[in-house]
Amino acid sequence: MTEKKYFCCPIDATISLIGGKYKTKILWNLVDQTLRFNELQKIVHQATPKMLTQQLRELERDGLITRTVYPVVPPKTEYALTSFGQSLYPILDAMCEWGKDYMAEEAPDETAVNQ
Repeated sequence: MTEKKYFCCPIDATISLIGGKYKTKILWNLVDQTLRFNELQKIVHQATPKMLTQQLRELERDGLITRTVYPVVPPKTEYALTSFGQSLYPILDAMCEWGKDYMAEEAPDETAVNQ
């Protein structure tokens, strides 16, 4: 059983759950679907299998995702958001929208290049 964590700042509490290198990308892709490990690996292709496994275990430990292992050969493992994980949707959506705006601002202005 994990110990209860205490935080002095709400931002620290949030970052402690979603602040891994690939955690937000994993969570965002599990919002509307259940995915198998290999599917997640294709989405988070920058992560090594070891790193992806570590991030998934931390998300599971923190109650954000569930891991279901089916007793078949070859092994089948699926990951899905818990209701607690689903509660992060507004935060993830806001991050996505902010990122879209940021990317649009950072895109080279075609008119400036041609002048």
